[in-house]
Amino acid sequence: MSQEQQRRWRLLLGNMPQLTPELNARDLGMDAALAALYNQGDEGEEQGFASSQKSKQRQAGLGGSAPKVSRWLGDIRQYFPSSVVRVLQKDAYQRLNLEQMLLEPEMLQAVEPDVHLVSTLISLNHLMPAKTKETARLVVRKVVDELERRLAGKMQQAVTGSLNRANRTRRPKRAQDIDWARTIRANLQHYLPEHNTIIPQNLVGYGRHRQSVKDIILCIDQSGSMASSVVYASLFGAVLASIKAVSTQLVVFDTAVVDLTPMLDDPVDVLFGTQLGGGTDINKALAYCQGLIRWPEDTILVLISDLYEGGNNTELLKRTASLMGSGVQMISLLALADDGAPCFDAHNAAQFTALGSPTFACTPDLFPDLMAAALNKQDVGVWAAQNGIVKH
Repeated sequence: MSQEQQRRWRLLLGNMPQLTPELNARDLGMDAALAALYNQGDEGEEQGFASSQKSKQRQAGLGGSAPKVSRWLGDIRQYFPSSVVRVLQKDAYQRLNLEQMLLEPEMLQAVEPDVHLVSTLISLNHLMPAKTKETARLVVRKVVDELERRLAGKMQQAVTGSLNRANRTRRPKRAQDIDWARTIRANLQHYLPEHNTIIPQNLVGYGRHRQSVKDIILCIDQSGSMASSVVYASLFGAVLASIKAVSTQLVVFDTAVVDLTPMLDDPVDVLFGTQLGGGTDINKALAYCQGLIRWPEDTILVLISDLYEGGNNTELLKRTASLMGSGVQMISLLALADDGAPCFDAHNAAQFTALGSPTFACTPDLFPDLMAAALNKQDVGVWAAQNGIVKH
């Protein structure tokens, strides 16, 4: 085995007698950072500052350990790329009593912001002192801004493009309803040079003139397992709300239902308006959403939930059938996140699919295209299959 191979295995496996490569100062720093999180002593108790469920009493409170962990967070950002830092942080959340230390502003400033951190901060919102909450909002703002840069433009382009196509008619009723630019382009083949004019055979006109062409309702399960989905859905809700051609409403629920539509101007406000954790009453949430519907055939209802129903499951299925029967386009997303295959109620997922509501998990990158397909009234099930999404 070459020295480079030994070096890589040594950093991966830790201190082992069989591996004796020469480590430079940077390697030793990386090794120390990894050992602080992952190494275990002879009796199975973790060294460094890592704290499993078994060792939490030894590290009780962890107030004195906060500066040490803060330095460690700075070290891993020095030695590893952001993608690896996020993995290490996630492991640290599980091994440390890190939630308690995140209540300290100095500690929070050292953390690499990501969606999982935002989820953790939102779940701790009710415990934060005012000073820490200010820092937390800055961290959440940074993550939201990064997500907006990556996803907002695609969402706006996909939605406005599909609406422009959907909101045309070949039979305008009045002269002022004719889109002359599109009509001329559609009839160029009927140009008569001798008369220097076009004789239009087909008219292209503007469709409905009500303020919003489509109504979109995002109904989001805020139980703890849906934390990442809540972050992305809140962002997309704010982007959709900025598009005047659609009317967007955002509803979150556990055993209670909260309408966060008035906060959609700022996704950070939306996130701090959620309360992650608690039970789940999907039927109650859908009943509330049903009361918001004005034009069923022009309404898209996106339920984002793992479908574990803590309320009346029979009534839930009846209500879903009622919504579908009224003409509402209902899509059930088991997750809106990048966290891999979600855990969900397979029975309810199959029932929802049988009732006509496409049921699957969707990544944030594909969600704009999903909404464009729904706005164009495409078969969302076919769209999912074309994009390699497994339906349930």
